[in-house]
Amino acid sequence: MTTTPARLTVLAGPTAVGKGTVSADVRARYPQVWLSVSATTRAPRPGEIDGVHYHFVSAEEFDRMVLDGELLEWAVVHGRNRYGTPRGPVEARLAAGEPALLEIDLQGARQVRETMPDARFVFLAPPSWDELVRRLVGRGTEDAEERERRLTTARVELAAEPEFDHVIVNDDVTRATDELIEVMGLPTR
Repeated sequence: MTTTPARLTVLAGPTAVGKGTVSADVRARYPQVWLSVSATTRAPRPGEIDGVHYHFVSAEEFDRMVLDGELLEWAVVHGRNRYGTPRGPVEARLAAGEPALLEIDLQGARQVRETMPDARFVFLAPPSWDELVRRLVGRGTEDAEERERRLTTARVELAAEPEFDHVIVNDDVTRATDELIEVMGLPTR
């Protein structure tokens, strides 16, 4: 018996919309869903663990990964740091028929669409612009200059919503997760 490759789900949306929170809720309810761990050149935030939240790599290591074709997608995010999805683990999970979820930015989602057009593309949207600003400020992880840079990027990202197959408004984490689970075709419990 051969295993049919699973379909990849790509979750994207602007900064502070709650992509990480919704992804973590999916994983808490469905541990069999594999969540890709991105590589990044940015420094860890308080509490982040290398290999769990991100693979924190040097600029030189990131350059090598790009040159060697090890990244499914990569981008400069907020005009500063680079983020990318290691290709090998994604392809291995899909080949094994395991549900896989990528939590990435708009640039990355566009690159994945080029190479894996059969993936599901889901845009996580905030309930309003004011709520997005409130969440970003409330995190307290960026200084004023970085917040402004992220909000400038968020305006561009919000305009890309029509490019996605599904739009989920994150007005309530449980409800947004329920909707993502349904879109992913996971069995209801």
